[in-house]
Order: sequence, then structure tokens, then C-alpha cells
Amino acid sequence: MNANLPLLPYRGVTPTISANAFVAQTAAVIGDVHMGAGSGIWYGCVVRGDVNEIRIGERTSIQDLTMIHCAERGQGTYIGNGVTVGHSAVLHACTVEDNAFIGIQACVMDDCLIETGAMVAAGALVTPGKTVKAGEVWAGQPAKKLRDISQKDLDFFEINRQRYERLAHEYRTEQYTDDK
Repeated sequence: MNANLPLLPYRGVTPTISANAFVAQTAAVIGDVHMGAGSGIWYGCVVRGDVNEIRIGERTSIQDLTMIHCAERGQGTYIGNGVTVGHSAVLHACTVEDNAFIGIQACVMDDCLIETGAMVAAGALVTPGKTVKAGEVWAGQPAKKLRDISQKDLDFFEINRQRYERLAHEYRTEQYTDDK
């Protein structure tokens, strides 16, 4: 693992990041955070596992300026495999299952569940305790079901996931090459 990465211990716990993941040098990853292979935490993100745990699966993209935190009295934050989290999103003490999509500037609050393959649209505010069911698109403030997922949506999710996995690999490779 690159010694120049912005991984900060908290209360003696240092983030655990797969050697096959990318963390941008301007991100801050703090405390009890685990991240799987092929994932990326992009520029300006804050992933703060100080008062509880944060788990990020494989092939997941946490895009620029996103904030991920957890609750001290309640649950950690759990993000599955193949998830895309758009730019400037906020995830707090929630669960996002595999292959879900969180749009740009969306906010998912405490005790929410975003089920496998669900979509939270750009700018949506998912208020505490809500469940976005598999196959649904939620939008608005507060967010409500807008429609069912289309095949076009699912195709975009996969194209976008592959693009960011490829970019994370390229950036990681370039970052390590520059450190020689």
C-alpha cells in the first residue's frame, strides 16, 4: 500500500484498504473503514469511521466530494459491491446493497436501506428509516418512489461501474508509478 495515501488512524484503528483499490490523495479516510478490491474513493471525499464502522465492498465508486459517516448510537455505514455513489453525495449510518446507484448530490440518512439494484436519483433526500426497494427509482426532497428501474438504467449502471473501476485501476497504477 502506498505510504502517501490519506489514511488516518483514529483511536488506534487504521483504515484497511485493498491493495487493488484507489484512494485519491486529497481524500480523507479515517478510522474503522474497510474497502474492497477494485473500488475507488475519489478527490475531496471524506470517509470518517470514527464513531462506528464503515464498510465498502468491491468494485464500488465513491465519487468526488462525497461524505460518508456513521452514527455513534446506531449503525455503521455499509456499502456493497458494484455500487456507484455520485459526486457530492452524503451517506450517513445507512446500508446500500450491491449494484445500487446513488445519484449526484443525493443524501441518504440514518437507518435507510437502499436495496440491491435500486436507484436514488440526483439531488434526492432519503429521510431516516426509509427503504428503497430493489428495482425502484426514488427522487425528490423528501424522496419518494418515482418509477421502476428500466433496462436502460441497468445498462447505464454497468457501463458506469466498469468505467470507474477502470479509472481507479489507471489512477492507482499512475500514483504508484509516480512514487518511485
